[in-house]
Amino acid sequence: MGWRYIAPSKLQQNGYNESFNGRLRDELLNETLFRSLTHARAELEAWRRDYNERRPHSGLGWMTPRDYASTFYGQAGRHAAQADSSAHRPIATQLDQGSNQPRTLVLAG
Repeated sequence: MGWRYIAPSKLQQNGYNESFNGRLRDELLNETLFRSLTHARAELEAWRRDYNERRPHSGLGWMTPRDYASTFYGQAGRHAAQADSSAHRPIATQLDQGSNQPRTLVLAG
């Protein structure tokens, strides 16, 4: 993935992320009183599954993200190359290496 700089106080430069954050806040975080860290993890996982597997999205032609991903790979959620891994194969493809910005992260040290 490529590096994209978002200026301070310019959240509209990343509207997709801000839309998702607002939806998560309105639908889950503002509505749920978490009893413990385990409960919070369970509720977030249930919301994530609903958002990605059951809920159609207008930006994807009213398909669920899982169904949309399967149009590219045939089967969404295939396991990574390592046989003992449970990580899912990334859906996004990598962009060009480097940054399109003149100033990027500065290495520490």
